[in-house]
Amino acid sequence: MNDMPALPVRNADGSALLSFERLAEADLAGLDPSVPLTASLVVLRHGDTCLMVFNRFRQLWELPGGMIDPGETPLVAAVRELEEESAQRPDKLDLAGVARVTCAPDDRHEFLAIYRGCVDTPLPFVPNTEMSDATWWHPARELRALTPIDAALAHLCPAQ
Repeated sequence: MNDMPALPVRNADGSALLSFERLAEADLAGLDPSVPLTASLVVLRHGDTCLMVFNRFRQLWELPGGMIDPGETPLVAAVRELEEESAQRPDKLDLAGVARVTCAPDDRHEFLAIYRGCVDTPLPFVPNTEMSDATWWHPARELRALTPIDAALAHLCPAQ
């Protein structure tokens, strides 16, 4: 996963990954207040692979993660979403950085907290209302219907 993508990276729907900044958890409070921090995503590694989940509604492979609920920290949202969408429970997650994206179709700017972690022994995936499948993706393999933004984030967040 050493080939770093050139930004911006665009999904087919027009959404774009504009930037990725490595930050410490304490630095989240210093983000531009005019751009909301709306979601947390997780780059979870097992060996040289990265977990991708298949969203049954969008019919796309993507990183596990989702919206930060009111009163939740970005880390708590990352842990919750990872378990809800994939059943995985790593020992720890660290903030890898913050992505700035534009969301189609209204070109709305948002920040996404990107966490990373690893598991030695993955837990079995159980399909749920949102995700119908999971795979441990190796970047040398093609994964049809993988969102370009999520693939780029996986490349930008190498294992520690």
